[in-house]
Amino acid sequence: MKALNRKLTRDLWHLRGQLVAVAAVAMCGIAAFVTMRSAYVSLVEGQADYYRRYRFADVFAHAKRAPEALAARLRALPGVAAVETRVVAEVTLDVPGLPEPATGRLVSVPERRVPILNDLHLRRGRWIEPGAPGEAIVSEGFADANGLQIGARLGAVVNGRWQELTVVGVALSPEYVYEIRGLEIFPDNRRFGVLWVGREALAALFDLEGAFNDVSLALAPGAPEAPVLAGVDALLGRYGGLGAYGRDLQLSNRFLSDEIAQDRVTGLYLPSIFLAVAAFLVHVVLSRLVGSQRDQIAVLKAFGYSNAAVGAHYLGIALAAVLAGAVPGTLLGAWFAAYLADLYARFFHFPGLLFAVSPGLVGLAAAISAAAATLGALSAVRRAVRLPPAEAMRPEPPPSFKRGLFERSGVAGLLSPPARMIVRNLARRRAKALLSTAGIALAVGMLVLTRYFGDCIDWMVRIQFREAQREDVTVILREARAASALDDLRHLPGVLAAEPFRAVSARLVAGHRSRRIELMGVEPAGELRRVVTRQLARVEVPPEGVVLTDALARLLGLAVGDAVTVEILEGRRVVRETLVAATVDDLFGLTATMDLRALNRLLGEGPAVSGAFLAADAVRLSALTAELKRTPAVAGVAVREAMLASFLQTIAQSMRATTGVLVAFACIIALGIVYNGARISLSERGHELASLRVLGFTRREIALILLGEHALLTLAAIPVGFGLGAGAAALLARMVASDLYRLPLVFSRGTFAFAFLVTLAAALVSGIMVAGRIRKLDLVAVLKTRE
Repeated sequence: MKALNRKLTRDLWHLRGQLVAVAAVAMCGIAAFVTMRSAYVSLVEGQADYYRRYRFADVFAHAKRAPEALAARLRALPGVAAVETRVVAEVTLDVPGLPEPATGRLVSVPERRVPILNDLHLRRGRWIEPGAPGEAIVSEGFADANGLQIGARLGAVVNGRWQELTVVGVALSPEYVYEIRGLEIFPDNRRFGVLWVGREALAALFDLEGAFNDVSLALAPGAPEAPVLAGVDALLGRYGGLGAYGRDLQLSNRFLSDEIAQDRVTGLYLPSIFLAVAAFLVHVVLSRLVGSQRDQIAVLKAFGYSNAAVGAHYLGIALAAVLAGAVPGTLLGAWFAAYLADLYARFFHFPGLLFAVSPGLVGLAAAISAAAATLGALSAVRRAVRLPPAEAMRPEPPPSFKRGLFERSGVAGLLSPPARMIVRNLARRRAKALLSTAGIALAVGMLVLTRYFGDCIDWMVRIQFREAQREDVTVILREARAASALDDLRHLPGVLAAEPFRAVSARLVAGHRSRRIELMGVEPAGELRRVVTRQLARVEVPPEGVVLTDALARLLGLAVGDAVTVEILEGRRVVRETLVAATVDDLFGLTATMDLRALNRLLGEGPAVSGAFLAADAVRLSALTAELKRTPAVAGVAVREAMLASFLQTIAQSMRATTGVLVAFACIIALGIVYNGARISLSERGHELASLRVLGFTRREIALILLGEHALLTLAAIPVGFGLGAGAAALLARMVASDLYRLPLVFSRGTFAFAFLVTLAAALVSGIMVAGRIRKLDLVAVLKTRE
């Protein structure tokens, strides 16, 4: 073994405690990188493969009733490669074992062949039997959530008539990878599902024989989308078309694409922070090692070792530490990627989503680890290389000390000798103190950042299910009805109060910008459904004009007072101009809200409602939902507490599990940084502390000097770390914001208390470990080192 290799081995063993801390931090960074990157790559590839194999459509449109002959004209549009007409309708379902009514989206499929577009992946069971009405293929998420087996029977109110459906198959569709209703943000597979029914049978139930109310189109390769959308709108306009839209606005695809975009951001952002901390630790450890080994560097160079060999020796120490963390980090990341695959399977329904850690990803992780180690070691290696042998043979000149403000103030005389040493050392080594403070502040910032995700979940639940949605039950009518329908709902069993709403499909146009949205009309003084900001402030809906979310206003380039054109996409398809009355920094979606009376005036159809928000007696809630299940005019029912329970059991639980892992990583990093700081201080000041022991200081006193100094640095770093964590969270919230939802910048007291306590615990554990080394301090060996 060459001499430098033996020295490398000895240095690694001597620095084992500090290097293990560096390796632990690198392990967390690599594990986070491998997990999030593999999730991102798997989703991207899974999405592309699924869409291609099952012929996911490019353009979608809905109409009231269009003749089947129109399909040929749609197919003849320039740029259109394929057309699939369908019958689609939502119905109320009575699911065995489910007390509340569920909403089923019935989608027609050909009875004698597979669909041209949006094909199904049959998980189990069989296809629809031609000429057998009442058979349905059920979406897998809905079937699993309700325990539906092949042969199970469901009750449904179809077009005002009671119908029994028999489950003959369970399937997936690229159109419903994320299975959700139109106005909701979170999936509730228990109470919403898709059922595919034979075309002829479904058309007969909705009086659509020889007609369709939904169409999907595939574009020819390279064909532009905009002319096709315009052509579809022109053809469907007279048949109640609601406006064609591309794949980018298809709800399931939007959620999936947003998730992929966020994975891409977080997959780079969080691991980058972890690895930056590892590089910082490498820099600190190696800089101080080079400083303490000046004489050894001089001897090496005097014996003929080149600058490159000396530089490679110290770079090897850094690489060994970081790469030692990269190996378990990769394995941990692969394990967590498999765990993440299970979590994704609850929300995104793919035929097979393979989370695999590819050799390329492993190589990339190793390269990133090496880059982080090199970056952290660069300054120290350059210093070792440039150190002239003659200068290195001399001990590093001691810093020039003089009486500072502390000594001149007279405060020093009031302190004990150990306390005076602590304050004086910090004042005279300001650069090192700042470096140590920065390291600990990074650890505190990581703790705040990772706990921030939990605060987001709690805040989003509070806004969505406590402040904005205050009703117990939301009832959606099959079609808009006269305002007197509200009286019928008020007289249902257990209803304490009812507030109407009107929802219409519309397109907002401002100059060359436009957006297709669901325009909501609500009671301006309503108590059951409110418009609230992300700071929980209520926004009054003015009697005129429209209230937009900030995100929608920005997208359209609008401000309060600007005019906006509202194109209603249903009914008489009126086009009106109104003003932006207010904007609200909402967290969810792109919404537009009006006073119910103003919306009805805009529509020119007189007072009408699409549904109602109900406050219900908890004791009679089951009787109310049972009644709603069999009410023909009701198209959908949502029970707020049931939705909240579903959210807490699925998304919130899964997000907390992910957050928990990141918090665990942050705790490891905090312990690594704090321990490293204390251990380096001991290494640097071993000679000084041994001298104090020889002069008569007790072990307790010299431990107090070293650890007291470290305690002061830790306390000073904590508020700085709070600021760093909050800043990093603000940057992350801005980076992952999308049309569908934005993360609130909120922090609970518990987050800061947690960061404070974990940092103190890390300092305490580090102090105990370092105190143990002080007790074992070999005075003779330490003092002989300098001699």
